[in-house]
Amino acid sequence: MLEYFLPNASSYAGDIDHLFSIITWVVGFWFILTQVAFLWLIFRFQKRREDQTSIYMTGEGHEKHWIHVPHWLIIVCDVFLIFGAVQVWNMVKIDMPEADVKIRVISQQWAWTFVQPGPDGVLDTADDITTIDELHVEVNKTYQYELESKDVLHDFSVPVFRLKQDAVPGRIITGWFKPTKTGDFDIQCAEMCGIAHGIMAARLHIEEAAVHQAWMKTVAQTSLPFSPSNLVINQ
Repeated sequence: MLEYFLPNASSYAGDIDHLFSIITWVVGFWFILTQVAFLWLIFRFQKRREDQTSIYMTGEGHEKHWIHVPHWLIIVCDVFLIFGAVQVWNMVKIDMPEADVKIRVISQQWAWTFVQPGPDGVLDTADDITTIDELHVEVNKTYQYELESKDVLHDFSVPVFRLKQDAVPGRIITGWFKPTKTGDFDIQCAEMCGIAHGIMAARLHIEEAAVHQAWMKTVAQTSLPFSPSNLVINQ
């Protein structure tokens, strides 16, 4: 259902969308069924004979079925949902595929710094490309990233990838994505990180191979090698 409101542009975005759709339909089904049952009971028993008095119910006999049957049915649904969630979690967080490209993502108040290999394809060499608030990637290539924070807690969020990962000071967190659709999309910080949190945004450019290679050759000639002194510091 999410794809109707926000395009998906990564290899695992569809699986995450599918999981959310299943949760929505299952929860929606039980919600509607519960409301129908309540309304039926309200209208069915709204009028009683004047001589009819209240009855103390012990929960024995057929009354307990109103509790136990829905309870066990919901548990069965939860087991299937948990099974699906664990599968998606393992695919996105645990079973990291071999990378075509490795990049570094550095967050700080209030900018994103991206470091990626230049034409030689190797990170931490002289032709590395460093960009601020702008990430260029090639479609249909698998990227592994190292995410870190230079100051406070941030969150690397790429909605079209269905990617959202906290950046924790003092830690390097690894993850991956594989772009599947070309275009320009948003990168956000999804963790309250200070007064300018709302404008800590960047742009993601997913490009065809020829376009990306041309961009890389052009930018590599002017990009500074990455070092902490190259980071943008907001005073």
